[in-house]
Amino acid sequence: MLTITFLIAVIALVIAVLAYQKAEGSKDLKEQLAALREKTADTLGKMEKALRKENKEGGDSAQNESSE
Repeated sequence: MLTITFLIAVIALVIAVLAYQKAEGSKDLKEQLAALREKTADTLGKMEKALRKENKEGGDSAQNESSE
């Protein structure tokens, strides 16, 4: 009896996955992932610019202090 219940559960899972793919649910996830990657790249680019600006400003003052 337990084996039959397990087989029915596995078959139901397979049918659910096939229905999800047919409804293009995975396509929507791919689009969301691409948008998230783009936002992450933009944010990291902004952070990099800010850090480089700070290093450039901080580097100049550190060089001036060491030359005195």
